[in-house]
Amino acid sequence: MIVEYEILHKPSYALGQIRLSIGEKIQAEAGAMVSMSDSIKMDTGVRGGLMGGLKRKVLGGESFFINTFTAENYGEVTIAPSLPGDIEAIEMEGGTLLVQSGSFLAATPSIEVDTQWGGGRTFFSGEGLFLLKCSGRGTLFVSSYGAVHLRELGYGEKYTVDTGHMVAFDESVSYSVGRAGGWKTTLMSGEGLVCKLEGPGKFYMQTRSEGAFLDWLLPKVPKS
Repeated sequence: MIVEYEILHKPSYALGQIRLSIGEKIQAEAGAMVSMSDSIKMDTGVRGGLMGGLKRKVLGGESFFINTFTAENYGEVTIAPSLPGDIEAIEMEGGTLLVQSGSFLAATPSIEVDTQWGGGRTFFSGEGLFLLKCSGRGTLFVSSYGAVHLRELGYGEKYTVDTGHMVAFDESVSYSVGRAGGWKTTLMSGEGLVCKLEGPGKFYMQTRSEGAFLDWLLPKVPKS
């Protein structure tokens, strides 16, 4: 299922405008909805049952609840991330995309969303500890802090990305998390742990990092 949509106000304050015909549905992360037509019915539930919801909340860092919007007549739903940034609509044709925790925004019901435990590769990253595994055919909406930048890796091509800038990547891309260099480089360069990718496949990164922004902001906040 591919819905009709438009992404407005890119890339700094993106708003996803999703138009639904009678009977069409879209599922969105709790809190993602900005507005909706009177013809749209919203139901709140726990995706995958109680255990599935707990898995999403505890492991994936996502909301315990997910909202489903159903069109009783033609109408629209608008969605946006909580932070200033971009929205990318990805048309999936049966493959699998690994989405960093917190970047999942919405998807058509035909997209299966599950938590992918990354083990030690992501445990030490301190950011985006878990990945959501999104599979199937349909439209997937991911969000970012800053703009979304797409890059495609050739077979065997390697690339390094700061963990705080990862949004999503194809399952065909292999990855590991480690230091940017030696301990001296890691401690003195201002660069933390990085995600080392190897193609083939596409990956999406965000041009800003929430963690880096907080590191810059917190020392400037008055203590009293």
